[in-house]
Amino acid sequence: NYAFPDPNAYAGDPYSSAMRFSMAALIVMVPATLIFLRLIRGSIVAEAGKAGIWIRRWALQLTIFVVTFTILIDLITLVNYFLNGEVTTRFILKIAVVLLVALFLFMHFLADLRGYWIQHPKKANIVGIAAAVVSLAAIIAGFFIVGTPSEARDIRFDIQRVGDLQMIQGQVVNYYQQKETLPDSLSELADPLSYLTIPADPLTKADYTYRKTGDLSFELCAVFAREGKDLEGRGGYGRDIAVSYPYPGPDGALENWQHGQGMHCYERTIDPERYPPFDKPMR
Repeated sequence: NYAFPDPNAYAGDPYSSAMRFSMAALIVMVPATLIFLRLIRGSIVAEAGKAGIWIRRWALQLTIFVVTFTILIDLITLVNYFLNGEVTTRFILKIAVVLLVALFLFMHFLADLRGYWIQHPKKANIVGIAAAVVSLAAIIAGFFIVGTPSEARDIRFDIQRVGDLQMIQGQVVNYYQQKETLPDSLSELADPLSYLTIPADPLTKADYTYRKTGDLSFELCAVFAREGKDLEGRGGYGRDIAVSYPYPGPDGALENWQHGQGMHCYERTIDPERYPPFDKPMR
């Protein structure tokens, strides 16, 4: 998604839990799997009868069944997207990756079921090294996308800052619709009856900057740790089920909340026709 943006896809967040969880799974599970396979095969070499115990053969057969089912689902997905006219370069690459991994696992565990790796331990070691190298390459590529842990932490804070500014913007618009004027300061937005509190910077706890620049215009400012990246088209799903920007506006409208590093201000002007004042109740 990151390397091949799709104009028909929404803006994706590579710093979300999906990317981090996938990297964590590779970091933990690949070494653990290689170690366990080596221990199991070493135990079988020491005691050949263990190769034929029912639970091991059942586990291998179940794995082969699951992998076969995965290959079929992968091919069905390819045909379905092809008929829907949604086949793109990145989709083909996703299908290819899943298919290659599944085929590799199918051949590997089918050979294991027939005792091939016990008979050829050197080839088993080569396969293990190759799997480790491919996994390491994927992990390194992930770090190039999400950055270091400190960079990811900064970006999460920046996303929170944008969310806070969105909330404040929505309250400013609501204030205007109720009073037909903009607030002079953020303190005027606070309302204990509605439990509304004005958020502050999640890291420094400093207040966000608000300036009234006209009868219908205002500015909202915050200090960002990193420059916002262009994430347009890097999501995994089409626009029919998601918004087009990583930061949707408070009313669902598509607004641009990109920012640079350091102090960044957003200039906003209220359209009275789009946000008309609320009707006053008759006495």
